[in-house]
Amino acid sequence: MSTPARKRLMRDFKRLQHDPPAGISGAPYDNNIMLWNAVIFGSIFIAVLMTLLGMESTRPKLRRITILGPLMLIVIIAGAIVRNVVKRAIGAILGTFKLTLQFSEDYPNKPPTVRFISRMFHPNIYADGSICLDILQNQWSPIYDVAAILTSIQSLLCDPNPNSPANSEAARMFSEHKREYNRKVREIVEQSWTAD
Repeated sequence: MSTPARKRLMRDFKRLQHDPPAGISGAPYDNNIMLWNAVIFGSIFIAVLMTLLGMESTRPKLRRITILGPLMLIVIIAGAIVRNVVKRAIGAILGTFKLTLQFSEDYPNKPPTVRFISRMFHPNIYADGSICLDILQNQWSPIYDVAAILTSIQSLLCDPNPNSPANSEAARMFSEHKREYNRKVREIVEQSWTAD
């Protein structure tokens, strides 16, 4: 039986296949158009990378400056920066995060229930994986399709809102101890590489 919700989800799926947003993938699960699996890929954590680049400088010791010439100094500085940036950023760039979208027959008049399957540490994601995002709650509109939902989640991951926390520990760390927050996010990203 083809209901309005199912027809709309088929349109959303075709649109997502034809013109997928960067860093996002999604499809119905096991031929059930009402249940989708989706993946958001690591470019969402580019904000963490930018924070790392801005917060943590890597300078060679002053003693090296007096011993080596200017050209060698440039090589040492560049090497130190590249080594540390690559080491710290590789995980932030390559994470893969899985989520599910459960639709009701009221879609698109009501939003889906969206939940991360992957372990997350983020100010706006609850421990059970559900997401505190206005368009999935009080700001929902039938004009949003699956691509818009996933893109909004991707944006939220890149730009957390610590003033509306679902995870108070992550919000506090994000606001007060960014280095510690970034370390924890990196750990979880690295775990995502081996998670099923």
